[in-house]
Amino acid sequence: MFPRSPLPYLPAMARAASAKAPRGLAAILQKNPEDVVITFAKRTAIGRAKKGQLKDIPVDELLHSLFKATLEKTKLDPSKIDDICVGLCHPPSPLYVSRAAALAAGIPHHVPISTVNRLCSSGLMAIRNIAHSIQSGETSLGLAVGAESMSLNPRPTPEVSEAVRTSPTAHDCIQPMGWTSEMVAETYKISRQKQDEYALISHTRANKSVASGLFSEEIIPIEVNGSMLTVDDTIRPGVSLETLSSLRPVFPNWGEASTTAGNASGVGDGAALCIMTTRERAQREGMEIIGKWVGSAIVGVEPRYMGIAPIYAVPKVLAQLGLSKDDIDIYEINEAFASQFAHCVEELDISMEKINPK
Repeated sequence: MFPRSPLPYLPAMARAASAKAPRGLAAILQKNPEDVVITFAKRTAIGRAKKGQLKDIPVDELLHSLFKATLEKTKLDPSKIDDICVGLCHPPSPLYVSRAAALAAGIPHHVPISTVNRLCSSGLMAIRNIAHSIQSGETSLGLAVGAESMSLNPRPTPEVSEAVRTSPTAHDCIQPMGWTSEMVAETYKISRQKQDEYALISHTRANKSVASGLFSEEIIPIEVNGSMLTVDDTIRPGVSLETLSSLRPVFPNWGEASTTAGNASGVGDGAALCIMTTRERAQREGMEIIGKWVGSAIVGVEPRYMGIAPIYAVPKVLAQLGLSKDDIDIYEINEAFASQFAHCVEELDISMEKINPK
């Protein structure tokens, strides 16, 4: 609430005054005009890297198709967009290709765009950046986007000088992700069997989501090379514990060699987009509100154990917002590898019924 004032009510002033995140479940569930809300959230179908439906589609074309499909679906006047932030990791000249894709999709030149790279969380960082901009009053309506083509722009090998490389943690920082999976499994005693058991839960849930039509609700069809893409080609049907246990390690020279193609996430191509604004504007312009952005927390961990950050990030954001673990109905935790996912689940002590349930 704001005290009565002789000054006229200015939405930007109200947002800036209330930029601090609400604390406690009751406060978070309140609906206030200055809330940052999501009015649209869709993703493209995901293509299997190197072999799937998007293997030959560059990031700019992927973004161009997503922007066009979004504007057509929502009927949003692109001239009303105040800002766009795109999360990207590996494409060369990411800001140039993102800007070009937006312009080609009919978004006017006066709409600015930026890119952000925090590797696996780049898309989430785009959401955070737009949310903070809306909270500060600098932006009223923005697009938060994430995109990647692991087919055409796979992770490059980082290059550092010898002076930097001599630091053990710096050396660990530039190692492949698969190496970190093996280090987590070895250090925290995550057996191959346990990894396969967690992987089976993930595969089973993914297939159920396909069968129930849940994923089709998330996907916005895009046209690429004259074809409409509407279905993921990354879901593996018929996975069993027996088939998982029969797979050979993909990193036989690291750790205990327990990571396989079945208990590690697939590498894919795709993109996703959120439209974000204030609750007041969404209601005034008749936009459907599908979610409220409340807050975020960012942590770092030893590079050797990349992937265990949720163990520290989840308690941090809950403490910031005055929430308990039991206040949350659903958690989404990155399943880069079953090794790190299993360790996160067990250290957080959260029921699997609440984690990535669909």
